[in-house]
Amino acid sequence: MRRHPNVVNIDEVEAKGAPKPGPAPFGGTGRRLAVAAGSKKLGASLYEVPAGQIGFPCHAHHINEEALYLLQGKGTLRIGPDRVAVRAGDWIALPAGEATAHQLIADQGEALTYLAVSTMLDADIVTYPDSGKLMVAVGYPASTLRKVFHTADGNVDYWEGEGERSDKG
Repeated sequence: MRRHPNVVNIDEVEAKGAPKPGPAPFGGTGRRLAVAAGSKKLGASLYEVPAGQIGFPCHAHHINEEALYLLQGKGTLRIGPDRVAVRAGDWIALPAGEATAHQLIADQGEALTYLAVSTMLDADIVTYPDSGKLMVAVGYPASTLRKVFHTADGNVDYWEGEGERSDKG
């Protein structure tokens, strides 16, 4: 039995992988601590990425801000065009925008354990520079709309498909 709806211990939150496993070398698990404790606008999740793996594709949030605090291990952070060695005790600020597209890689022979903290505004746009994708997500913590597109599919005219229709009343 929980002590209080707004208090949660790590052992009370199930560690989950991605809803659909990704290709190698992606892997790891996460525990959504903030959601489990009832947070509405601030997210916090504890992630564990095994040695030699990567938690997520390189991505940039365009509305929500994110930060990572490394609790254990060492690895490499891709941030924008840079690669930075990171280790336990590092705080990583990731303001919204393409310049801070990021990816944390457990490539130094150790697993990485880190706390990810973020704003949880009701909508976010996320771009994936390696694969040329864009994701639109609405509704946190459970998305009511979550769609992923190839950016090459975009750039249509605003009025495309909006001409004469038979649905006039």
